[in-house]
Amino acid sequence: MTKHRVYSIGIASVYPHYVAKAEKKGRTKAEVDEIIRWLTGHSQETLDDQLAKNTSLEDFFAQAPKMNPSRSLITGVVCGIRVEEIQEPTMREIRYLDKLIDELAKGKAMQKILRK
Repeated sequence: MTKHRVYSIGIASVYPHYVAKAEKKGRTKAEVDEIIRWLTGHSQETLDDQLAKNTSLEDFFAQAPKMNPSRSLITGVVCGIRVEEIQEPTMREIRYLDKLIDELAKGKAMQKILRK
């Protein structure tokens, strides 16, 4: 089975789109960073390092310090697909992040986004 093209895309390539989507709706880059740190266990320093290296999405999630166990509470539809039904682990992690950014852009409170 061949890998999906999205796996080779660098995190630094998609990150500005996450920030732009959030800022367009009155949210902040800091909130985007908080979501990514919550999901992956990165510190701000290690996140900045991964962005500087433009680590592929596949490696970004594979090498994450500690994926948040509460991420399994993330449900809903991204790109017409229910995130909780995605079988391939790397694609599910990518879509979890997409879903959290969507929730941020839709004005959801950070407490709810971070499943607290």
